[in-house]
Amino acid sequence: MSKNIAFFGTKPWEREHIEKQQAKLADAALWFTEEILSDDHPPKETNFDAISVFVDSNVTRNVLEKFPILQFVATRSTGFDHIDVAACKEKNIAVSSVPSYGANTVAEMAFGLILTLSRKIYESYDRIRETGNWSVEGLRGFDLMGKTIGIVGTGKIGRHSIAIAKGFGMKIVAYDPIPDLGLAAEYNFPYKPLNDLLAESDVVTIHVPYMTETHHLMDEKRIGLMKKGALLINTSRGGIVETAALVRALQSGQLGGAGLDVLEEEGVIKDEIDFLVSGKPEGHDWKTVIANHVLIDMPNVVITPHNAFNTKEAIERILDTTVENIAGYLRGEVLNKVNV
Repeated sequence: MSKNIAFFGTKPWEREHIEKQQAKLADAALWFTEEILSDDHPPKETNFDAISVFVDSNVTRNVLEKFPILQFVATRSTGFDHIDVAACKEKNIAVSSVPSYGANTVAEMAFGLILTLSRKIYESYDRIRETGNWSVEGLRGFDLMGKTIGIVGTGKIGRHSIAIAKGFGMKIVAYDPIPDLGLAAEYNFPYKPLNDLLAESDVVTIHVPYMTETHHLMDEKRIGLMKKGALLINTSRGGIVETAALVRALQSGQLGGAGLDVLEEEGVIKDEIDFLVSGKPEGHDWKTVIANHVLIDMPNVVITPHNAFNTKEAIERILDTTVENIAGYLRGEVLNKVNV
């Protein structure tokens, strides 16, 4: 009997790319929708053997229980904190991710945020667009060459960030629970304890995965250890940085700026129209939601909408790997398995 597979949160061009690879998926019946999955957005159709989602879905235990025959979840992302993997394990639902699709892609975005802050690119653009004023008053930035950059996490994305930083002539220090001594030798940089890295870095960029151990890794105490006027860059996951502590550090001048592609409770910001219509949904940290709005309006903060992954090349790699993961499931093999 053929399997039924649903792809949630897909755009027409993603559907077209996947359907071109139908031959890899045997005689499986494919179903596509632009709608996401969450407690507030339950599925309209549920009779699926496998589903594929992106990070804008929130696959909770309640969502999983809507699918009576579900056996497999394929997330079109490296991170999987949007899926209740413990509940999946209890229900014998296998989960696959995309372990590597754009390490260079995300690292390049991190440096885009760094340059936007260090050279006041957004303020310059906004001044010209809004007023036509070509004055450079208040737009003086700083060179990256010779500055110290702290790389927090030296996995695939961290490695690319180190290579880019080297090209800018920056001094590199790194932190990782499991140091890669070969990498350190190749690029001639030291590993240091996190607190030491924070104290000496002009720029700190975060490239660790989000998990229990890294929740609020950058909390009030650690942000307070950062060099006065330093920049904090986060292209990983919002929950790694304590939002309220970040706001206070920016307001006080402890930090010179922040470049954020991710926020805590970013899903609420995406769904604010629904919130305004239906009232305050449960399960959200509303102090954090309010703090996010404070961040958005701060002149020394650049926020992008979880877009670091979003290049043509990276998206195609994500979709191709997802198809391979689903093809593996259809053969009875779990590729790129997420472990609890």
